[in-house]
Amino acid sequence: MTSKNTKKPWGGRFSGPTDSFVEQFTESVSYDQRLAHYDIMGSIAHAQMLEKIKVISKKESSEIVNALKEIEKEIQSDRFVWSTALEDVHMNIENSLVKIIGPVGKKIHLGRSRNDLVTTDLRLYLRELSEFIIIRLRNLRFSLAKLAK
Repeated sequence: MTSKNTKKPWGGRFSGPTDSFVEQFTESVSYDQRLAHYDIMGSIAHAQMLEKIKVISKKESSEIVNALKEIEKEIQSDRFVWSTALEDVHMNIENSLVKIIGPVGKKIHLGRSRNDLVTTDLRLYLRELSEFIIIRLRNLRFSLAKLAK
């Protein structure tokens, strides 16, 4: 994980680079990168919605979706380079998206805030985790019933 000083989304407000202590204190990518799959799922759905309501073209939507799938493959194969300077999973993925397809990648942020990104990722993660827990509990109940006979 790198922490080189990358241009911050709010960087225009300050003239100097972010102090490394502040960068370490505010980063969350070291633990929220586990939400990358859900962030990408949400971003793909968002790009498709933006196309459907004609905010972006079909070509732009395809570019975004294909690049997001490429990023997911990099993450799954541990080739993705996470940057603490980019603070969180969302900014790391968006930054990578822009590097791959240029300014079109910035359009993925249209119509949603960072709060939207966080809540969507967490809901998708918790939905999947809940399904996993329910299956495990059913298996436990079945095993206990079998032992009780």
